[in-house]
Amino acid sequence: MARRRAAGAGAGAGAGAGAAGSLEQLLAAKEVVISCGSGGVGKTTAAAAMAAMAAVHLGGKVLVVTVDPARRLANALGLEAFGNVERQVPAEAFRAAGVEPRGELWAAMLDTKQSWDDLVGRHAPDAPTRDAILSNPLYQNITGRFVQSHDYIAMERLYEIHTSGTYDLVVVDTPPTRNALDFLEAPQRMADFFGSRLLRWLTVPYRSRVITFASRPFYTVADRILGSQFLEDIAEFFTLFQSMYAGFVTRAEAVSRVLADRRTTFVVVSTLEAAPLREAEFFMDALGERGLHLGGLVLNKVLPDLLLDAASTGVAQRLVADPAGVAAAVGAEAGPPDQVARVLAEVGESFLKFQVVAMREAEQRAELARQPDVVVSVPYFDHDIYDLAGLLELGGRLW
Repeated sequence: MARRRAAGAGAGAGAGAGAAGSLEQLLAAKEVVISCGSGGVGKTTAAAAMAAMAAVHLGGKVLVVTVDPARRLANALGLEAFGNVERQVPAEAFRAAGVEPRGELWAAMLDTKQSWDDLVGRHAPDAPTRDAILSNPLYQNITGRFVQSHDYIAMERLYEIHTSGTYDLVVVDTPPTRNALDFLEAPQRMADFFGSRLLRWLTVPYRSRVITFASRPFYTVADRILGSQFLEDIAEFFTLFQSMYAGFVTRAEAVSRVLADRRTTFVVVSTLEAAPLREAEFFMDALGERGLHLGGLVLNKVLPDLLLDAASTGVAQRLVADPAGVAAAVGAEAGPPDQVARVLAEVGESFLKFQVVAMREAEQRAELARQPDVVVSVPYFDHDIYDLAGLLELGGRLW
Protein backbone atom coordinates (compact mmCIF):
# COMPACT_ATOMS: atom_id res chain seq x y z
CA MET A 1 0.00 0.00 0.00
CA ALA A 2 1.11 3.54 -0.63
CA ARG A 3 2.00 5.60 2.37
CA ARG A 4 -0.54 8.25 3.30
CA ARG A 5 0.15 11.83 2.30
CA ALA A 6 1.78 13.63 5.18
CA ALA A 7 0.17 16.99 4.44
CA GLY A 8 -3.23 15.49 3.91
CA ALA A 9 -3.93 15.35 7.61
CA GLY A 10 -3.19 19.04 7.96
CA ALA A 11 -4.32 20.79 4.79
CA GLY A 12 -7.26 18.53 4.35
CA ALA A 13 -8.35 18.33 7.96
CA GLY A 14 -12.07 18.57 8.07
CA ALA A 15 -12.38 18.56 4.30
CA GLY A 16 -13.80 15.11 4.26
CA ALA A 17 -16.58 16.10 6.64
CA GLY A 18 -17.93 18.94 4.52
CA ALA A 19 -17.39 20.99 1.40
CA ALA A 20 -13.76 21.73 0.53
CA GLY A 21 -12.77 25.37 0.36
CA SER A 22 -9.99 24.91 -2.17
CA LEU A 23 -8.66 22.36 -4.61
CA GLU A 24 -5.85 21.70 -2.15
CA GLN A 25 -8.37 20.64 0.49
CA LEU A 26 -10.38 18.69 -2.04
CA LEU A 27 -7.40 16.69 -3.30
CA ALA A 28 -6.15 16.10 0.24
CA ALA A 29 -9.48 14.50 1.14
CA LYS A 30 -9.91 12.29 -1.95
CA GLU A 31 -8.14 9.31 -3.50
CA VAL A 32 -9.53 9.55 -7.04
CA VAL A 33 -10.02 12.77 -9.00
CA ILE A 34 -11.63 12.55 -12.43
CA SER A 35 -11.03 15.52 -14.70
CA CYS A 36 -13.82 15.97 -17.26
CA GLY A 37 -14.71 18.44 -19.95
CA SER A 38 -14.94 19.19 -23.63
CA GLY A 39 -11.96 18.89 -25.92
CA GLY A 40 -9.75 21.98 -26.15
CA VAL A 41 -10.63 23.54 -22.78
CA GLY A 42 -7.33 22.66 -21.08
CA LYS A 43 -8.57 19.54 -19.30
CA THR A 44 -5.37 17.53 -19.78
CA THR A 45 -3.13 20.36 -18.64
CA ALA A 46 -5.34 21.06 -15.62
CA ALA A 47 -5.23 17.38 -14.60
CA ALA A 48 -1.43 17.32 -14.84
CA ALA A 49 -1.15 20.59 -12.92
CA MET A 50 -3.38 19.29 -10.09
CA ALA A 51 -1.32 16.10 -9.82
CA ALA A 52 1.97 18.01 -9.82
CA MET A 53 0.75 20.36 -7.08
CA ALA A 54 -0.46 17.41 -5.00
CA ALA A 55 2.94 15.73 -5.27
CA VAL A 56 4.72 18.95 -4.28
CA HIS A 57 2.47 20.11 -1.43
CA LEU A 58 0.55 17.06 -0.15
CA GLY A 59 3.19 14.37 -0.51
CA GLY A 60 2.64 10.64 -1.03
CA LYS A 61 2.54 8.89 -4.39
CA VAL A 62 0.45 10.73 -6.97
CA LEU A 63 -0.38 9.32 -10.38
CA VAL A 64 -1.85 11.18 -13.34
CA VAL A 65 -3.38 9.05 -16.10
CA THR A 66 -4.20 10.57 -19.44
CA VAL A 67 -5.67 9.36 -22.70
CA ASP A 68 -4.73 12.46 -24.68
CA PRO A 69 -3.44 11.16 -28.02
CA ALA A 70 -1.46 14.35 -28.58
CA ARG A 71 0.85 13.36 -25.72
CA ARG A 72 1.12 16.95 -24.56
CA LEU A 73 1.21 15.68 -21.02
CA ALA A 74 4.28 13.57 -21.74
CA ASN A 75 6.12 16.59 -23.04
CA ALA A 76 5.05 18.76 -20.14
CA LEU A 77 6.28 16.17 -17.65
CA GLY A 78 9.60 15.70 -19.38
CA LEU A 79 8.95 12.07 -20.31
CA GLU A 80 10.17 10.88 -23.68
CA ALA A 81 7.64 8.05 -23.89
CA PHE A 82 5.21 6.32 -21.61
CA GLY A 83 2.26 4.00 -21.90
CA ASN A 84 0.17 1.72 -19.70
CA VAL A 85 3.10 1.22 -17.36
CA GLU A 86 3.37 4.06 -14.85
CA ARG A 87 6.64 5.98 -14.84
CA GLN A 88 7.92 8.37 -12.21
CA VAL A 89 8.57 11.94 -13.23
CA PRO A 90 12.31 12.44 -12.71
CA ALA A 91 13.42 14.38 -9.66
CA GLU A 92 15.60 16.44 -12.01
CA ALA A 93 12.45 17.84 -13.63
CA PHE A 94 11.30 19.22 -10.28
CA ARG A 95 14.72 20.60 -9.48
CA ALA A 96 14.78 22.30 -12.88
CA ALA A 97 11.45 23.89 -11.94
CA GLY A 98 12.96 25.14 -8.67
CA VAL A 99 10.91 22.99 -6.26
CA GLU A 100 11.52 20.03 -3.98
CA PRO A 101 8.37 17.86 -3.88
CA ARG A 102 7.23 16.22 -0.64
CA GLY A 103 6.00 13.21 -2.58
CA GLU A 104 6.37 11.45 -5.91
CA LEU A 105 4.65 12.20 -9.21
CA TRP A 106 3.99 9.33 -11.58
CA ALA A 107 2.41 9.41 -15.03
CA ALA A 108 0.85 6.97 -17.44
CA MET A 109 -0.85 7.27 -20.79
CA LEU A 110 -3.69 4.92 -21.57
CA ASP A 111 -2.79 2.27 -24.13
CA THR A 112 -6.21 1.11 -25.31
CA LYS A 113 -4.97 -1.92 -27.21
CA GLN A 114 -2.82 -3.20 -24.34
CA SER A 115 -5.66 -2.57 -21.87
CA TRP A 116 -8.04 -4.67 -23.97
CA ASP A 117 -5.46 -7.45 -24.18
CA ASP A 118 -5.11 -7.37 -20.39
CA LEU A 119 -8.90 -7.49 -19.99
CA VAL A 120 -9.19 -10.48 -22.25
CA GLY A 121 -6.41 -12.24 -20.38
CA ARG A 122 -8.21 -11.53 -17.10
CA HIS A 123 -11.73 -12.58 -18.08
CA ALA A 124 -11.23 -15.36 -20.63
CA PRO A 125 -12.42 -18.67 -19.14
CA ASP A 126 -9.27 -20.51 -20.26
CA ALA A 127 -6.02 -20.06 -22.16
CA PRO A 128 -7.30 -21.45 -25.51
CA THR A 129 -10.23 -18.96 -25.48
CA ARG A 130 -7.87 -16.12 -24.60
CA ASP A 131 -5.48 -17.00 -27.41
CA ALA A 132 -8.35 -17.40 -29.89
CA ILE A 133 -9.69 -13.94 -29.10
CA LEU A 134 -6.30 -12.24 -29.21
CA SER A 135 -5.49 -13.82 -32.58
CA ASN A 136 -8.91 -13.14 -34.12
CA PRO A 137 -8.42 -10.76 -37.10
CA LEU A 138 -11.52 -8.77 -36.17
CA TYR A 139 -10.27 -8.25 -32.63
CA GLN A 140 -6.94 -7.03 -33.96
CA ASN A 141 -8.66 -4.45 -36.16
CA ILE A 142 -11.42 -3.01 -34.04
CA THR A 143 -10.09 -3.15 -30.49
CA GLY A 144 -9.32 0.55 -30.44
CA ARG A 145 -12.77 1.54 -31.66
CA PHE A 146 -14.89 -1.06 -29.94
CA VAL A 147 -18.12 0.56 -28.70
CA GLN A 148 -16.30 3.79 -27.87
CA SER A 149 -13.92 1.75 -25.77
CA HIS A 150 -11.76 4.70 -24.71
CA ASP A 151 -14.39 5.66 -22.16
CA TYR A 152 -14.71 2.18 -20.75
CA ILE A 153 -11.01 1.39 -20.82
CA ALA A 154 -10.22 4.62 -18.96
CA MET A 155 -12.62 3.59 -16.21
CA GLU A 156 -11.34 0.03 -16.23
CA ARG A 157 -7.74 1.21 -15.89
CA LEU A 158 -8.75 3.57 -13.07
CA TYR A 159 -10.37 0.69 -11.20
CA GLU A 160 -7.31 -1.51 -11.63
CA ILE A 161 -4.93 1.19 -10.38
CA HIS A 162 -7.13 2.26 -7.48
CA THR A 163 -7.67 -1.23 -6.16
CA SER A 164 -3.94 -1.95 -6.33
CA GLY A 165 -3.44 0.54 -3.47
CA THR A 166 -0.17 1.70 -4.99
CA TYR A 167 -1.02 5.39 -5.07
CA ASP A 168 -2.38 7.85 -2.52
CA LEU A 169 -4.02 9.94 -5.21
CA VAL A 170 -4.95 9.13 -8.80
CA VAL A 171 -5.89 11.97 -11.16
CA VAL A 172 -7.55 10.75 -14.36
CA ASP A 173 -7.74 12.86 -17.48
CA THR A 174 -10.81 11.54 -19.27
CA PRO A 175 -11.22 11.24 -23.05
CA PRO A 176 -12.86 14.17 -24.80
CA THR A 177 -16.45 13.17 -25.42
CA ARG A 178 -19.10 14.65 -27.66
CA ASN A 179 -21.64 13.55 -25.11
CA ALA A 180 -20.42 13.93 -21.56
CA LEU A 181 -22.66 11.10 -20.42
CA ASP A 182 -20.69 8.62 -22.53
CA PHE A 183 -18.02 8.54 -19.89
CA LEU A 184 -20.36 8.03 -16.93
CA GLU A 185 -22.36 5.39 -18.74
CA ALA A 186 -19.41 3.47 -20.20
CA PRO A 187 -19.38 0.65 -17.59
CA GLN A 188 -23.13 0.03 -17.83
CA ARG A 189 -23.02 0.33 -21.63
CA MET A 190 -20.38 -2.36 -21.77
CA ALA A 191 -22.44 -4.66 -19.55
CA ASP A 192 -25.53 -3.99 -21.66
CA PHE A 193 -23.60 -4.73 -24.85
CA PHE A 194 -22.64 -8.22 -23.73
CA GLY A 195 -26.26 -8.99 -22.94
CA SER A 196 -27.70 -7.24 -25.99
CA ARG A 197 -30.13 -8.81 -28.41
CA LEU A 198 -27.92 -7.64 -31.31
CA LEU A 199 -24.98 -9.65 -30.03
CA ARG A 200 -27.13 -12.73 -29.50
CA TRP A 201 -28.61 -12.31 -32.97
CA LEU A 202 -25.16 -12.05 -34.57
CA THR A 203 -23.84 -15.13 -32.88
CA VAL A 204 -26.86 -17.46 -32.97
CA PRO A 205 -26.30 -18.77 -36.51
CA TYR A 206 -22.76 -19.86 -35.77
CA ARG A 207 -23.41 -21.05 -32.25
CA SER A 208 -26.40 -23.14 -33.26
CA ARG A 209 -25.39 -23.76 -36.84
CA VAL A 210 -29.01 -23.05 -37.66
CA ILE A 211 -29.70 -19.83 -39.50
CA THR A 212 -33.01 -18.37 -38.45
CA PHE A 213 -35.64 -17.31 -40.92
CA ALA A 214 -35.19 -13.65 -39.92
CA SER A 215 -31.40 -13.60 -40.28
CA ARG A 216 -31.14 -15.76 -43.41
CA PRO A 217 -31.44 -12.84 -45.91
CA PHE A 218 -28.75 -10.83 -44.12
CA TYR A 219 -26.25 -13.69 -44.04
CA THR A 220 -26.98 -14.64 -47.62
CA VAL A 221 -26.22 -11.12 -48.89
CA ALA A 222 -23.30 -10.64 -46.50
CA ASP A 223 -21.73 -13.91 -47.62
CA ARG A 224 -21.84 -12.77 -51.25
CA ILE A 225 -20.38 -9.32 -50.49
CA LEU A 226 -17.92 -10.00 -47.69
CA GLY A 227 -17.16 -13.66 -48.01
CA SER A 228 -17.78 -16.51 -45.59
CA GLN A 229 -14.43 -16.13 -43.82
CA PHE A 230 -15.24 -12.58 -42.79
CA LEU A 231 -18.56 -13.62 -41.30
CA GLU A 232 -16.94 -16.55 -39.53
CA ASP A 233 -14.39 -14.17 -38.01
CA ILE A 234 -17.22 -11.94 -36.79
CA ALA A 235 -19.19 -14.81 -35.35
CA GLU A 236 -16.14 -16.36 -33.70
CA PHE A 237 -15.14 -13.02 -32.23
CA PHE A 238 -18.50 -12.26 -30.65
CA THR A 239 -19.08 -15.84 -29.57
CA LEU A 240 -15.74 -15.93 -27.78
CA PHE A 241 -16.42 -12.56 -26.23
CA GLN A 242 -19.74 -13.77 -24.86
CA SER A 243 -17.83 -16.40 -22.90
CA MET A 244 -16.48 -13.50 -20.81
CA TYR A 245 -19.93 -12.01 -20.16
CA ALA A 246 -20.04 -12.69 -16.41
CA GLY A 247 -16.56 -11.33 -15.80
CA PHE A 248 -17.21 -8.14 -17.76
CA VAL A 249 -20.53 -7.45 -16.06
CA THR A 250 -19.06 -7.98 -12.59
CA ARG A 251 -16.14 -5.75 -13.45
CA ALA A 252 -18.39 -3.02 -14.92
CA GLU A 253 -20.44 -2.99 -11.72
CA ALA A 254 -17.26 -2.66 -9.66
CA VAL A 255 -16.09 0.25 -11.83
CA SER A 256 -19.46 1.98 -11.29
CA ARG A 257 -19.04 1.61 -7.53
CA VAL A 258 -15.64 3.35 -7.71
CA LEU A 259 -17.26 6.31 -9.48
CA ALA A 260 -19.83 6.62 -6.69
CA ASP A 261 -17.39 6.04 -3.83
CA ARG A 262 -17.04 8.86 -1.30
CA ARG A 263 -13.28 8.87 -1.96
CA THR A 264 -13.90 9.79 -5.61
CA THR A 265 -14.65 13.26 -6.89
CA PHE A 266 -15.13 14.92 -10.27
CA VAL A 267 -13.51 18.16 -11.39
CA VAL A 268 -15.13 19.70 -14.45
CA VAL A 269 -12.91 21.89 -16.64
CA SER A 270 -14.42 24.41 -19.05
CA THR A 271 -14.03 27.80 -20.60
CA LEU A 272 -16.83 30.36 -20.49
CA GLU A 273 -17.46 30.01 -24.20
CA ALA A 274 -21.03 29.00 -24.98
CA ALA A 275 -20.56 25.45 -26.30
CA PRO A 276 -18.15 24.02 -23.69
CA LEU A 277 -20.00 25.83 -20.91
CA ARG A 278 -23.31 24.26 -21.95
CA GLU A 279 -21.69 20.83 -21.91
CA ALA A 280 -20.10 21.52 -18.52
CA GLU A 281 -23.45 22.58 -17.03
CA PHE A 282 -25.14 19.52 -18.53
CA PHE A 283 -22.44 17.26 -17.14
CA MET A 284 -22.64 18.81 -13.66
CA ASP A 285 -26.40 18.26 -13.63
CA ALA A 286 -25.83 14.65 -14.73
CA LEU A 287 -23.40 14.09 -11.86
CA GLY A 288 -25.99 15.39 -9.41
CA GLU A 289 -28.74 13.19 -10.83
CA ARG A 290 -26.50 10.14 -10.42
CA GLY A 291 -25.44 11.03 -6.89
CA LEU A 292 -21.79 11.46 -7.92
CA HIS A 293 -19.62 14.00 -6.13
CA LEU A 294 -18.91 17.22 -8.00
CA GLY A 295 -15.87 18.52 -6.17
CA GLY A 296 -14.65 21.33 -8.38
CA LEU A 297 -15.16 23.47 -11.44
CA VAL A 298 -12.13 24.95 -13.18
CA LEU A 299 -12.96 27.83 -15.48
CA ASN A 300 -10.05 28.24 -17.82
CA LYS A 301 -8.95 31.26 -19.87
CA VAL A 302 -11.14 33.79 -18.06
CA LEU A 303 -10.48 37.53 -18.11
CA PRO A 304 -8.52 38.86 -15.10
CA ASP A 305 -10.33 40.45 -12.15
CA LEU A 306 -8.38 43.69 -12.58
CA LEU A 307 -10.86 44.55 -15.33
CA LEU A 308 -13.49 44.88 -12.57
CA ASP A 309 -11.39 47.27 -10.49
CA ALA A 310 -13.35 50.48 -9.84
CA ALA A 311 -10.28 52.74 -9.83
CA SER A 312 -9.11 51.34 -13.18
CA THR A 313 -12.58 51.96 -14.58
CA GLY A 314 -12.30 55.62 -13.62
CA VAL A 315 -8.96 55.91 -15.41
CA ALA A 316 -10.36 54.28 -18.57
CA GLN A 317 -13.38 56.58 -18.54
CA ARG A 318 -11.09 59.61 -18.26
CA LEU A 319 -8.98 58.38 -21.20
CA VAL A 320 -12.10 58.12 -23.33
CA ALA A 321 -13.64 61.41 -22.18
CA ASP A 322 -10.52 63.60 -22.33
CA PRO A 323 -7.70 61.95 -24.29
CA ALA A 324 -6.21 65.33 -25.31
CA GLY A 325 -6.03 66.50 -21.73
CA VAL A 326 -4.35 63.29 -20.58
CA ALA A 327 -1.92 63.44 -23.52
CA ALA A 328 -1.00 66.99 -22.56
CA ALA A 329 -0.41 65.87 -18.97
CA VAL A 330 1.82 63.01 -20.14
CA GLY A 331 4.02 65.46 -22.00
CA ALA A 332 5.74 65.59 -25.37
CA GLU A 333 8.20 62.84 -24.47
CA ALA A 334 5.55 60.19 -25.25
CA GLY A 335 5.16 61.45 -28.84
CA PRO A 336 3.09 63.92 -30.84
CA PRO A 337 0.12 64.95 -28.64
CA ASP A 338 -2.58 64.10 -31.22
CA GLN A 339 -1.20 60.57 -31.73
CA VAL A 340 -0.81 60.02 -28.01
CA ALA A 341 -4.42 61.16 -27.52
CA ARG A 342 -5.72 58.67 -30.14
CA VAL A 343 -3.80 55.80 -28.54
CA LEU A 344 -5.00 56.70 -25.06
CA ALA A 345 -8.61 56.92 -26.24
CA GLU A 346 -8.31 53.50 -27.90
CA VAL A 347 -6.77 51.99 -24.76
CA GLY A 348 -9.57 53.38 -22.61
CA GLU A 349 -12.26 52.16 -25.00
CA SER A 350 -10.74 48.67 -25.20
CA PHE A 351 -10.55 48.45 -21.41
CA LEU A 352 -14.23 49.35 -21.06
CA LYS A 353 -15.24 46.80 -23.74
CA PHE A 354 -13.26 44.01 -22.06
CA GLN A 355 -14.78 45.11 -18.77
CA VAL A 356 -18.26 44.37 -20.08
CA VAL A 357 -17.15 40.83 -20.98
CA ALA A 358 -15.43 40.45 -17.60
CA MET A 359 -18.64 41.51 -15.79
CA ARG A 360 -20.60 38.93 -17.80
CA GLU A 361 -18.04 36.26 -16.93
CA ALA A 362 -18.21 37.21 -13.23
CA GLU A 363 -21.98 36.78 -13.29
CA GLN A 364 -21.61 33.37 -14.97
CA ARG A 365 -19.06 32.28 -12.35
CA ALA A 366 -21.42 33.32 -9.56
CA GLU A 367 -24.25 31.27 -11.07
CA LEU A 368 -22.01 28.22 -11.59
CA ALA A 369 -20.63 28.42 -8.03
CA ARG A 370 -23.91 27.13 -6.62
CA GLN A 371 -23.16 23.53 -7.64
CA PRO A 372 -19.55 22.43 -6.94
CA ASP A 373 -17.62 22.65 -3.68
CA VAL A 374 -14.83 24.66 -5.31
CA VAL A 375 -14.81 27.05 -8.27
CA VAL A 376 -11.43 28.20 -9.59
CA SER A 377 -10.83 30.72 -12.35
CA VAL A 378 -7.63 30.59 -14.38
CA PRO A 379 -6.72 33.61 -16.55
CA TYR A 380 -5.26 33.53 -20.01
CA PHE A 381 -1.55 32.74 -20.03
CA ASP A 382 0.59 34.74 -22.46
CA HIS A 383 2.80 31.69 -23.04
CA ASP A 384 2.39 27.98 -23.73
CA ILE A 385 2.69 25.42 -20.94
CA TYR A 386 5.20 22.85 -22.10
CA ASP A 387 7.18 21.82 -19.02
CA LEU A 388 6.84 21.06 -15.32
CA ALA A 389 7.56 24.67 -14.36
CA GLY A 390 4.61 25.74 -16.50
CA LEU A 391 2.36 23.10 -14.92
CA LEU A 392 3.30 24.32 -11.45
CA GLU A 393 2.65 27.92 -12.50
CA LEU A 394 -0.82 26.89 -13.63
CA GLY A 395 -1.19 24.78 -10.49
CA GLY A 396 -0.48 27.82 -8.38
CA ARG A 397 -3.57 29.45 -9.89
CA LEU A 398 -5.63 26.35 -9.19
CA TRP A 399 -4.45 25.73 -5.66
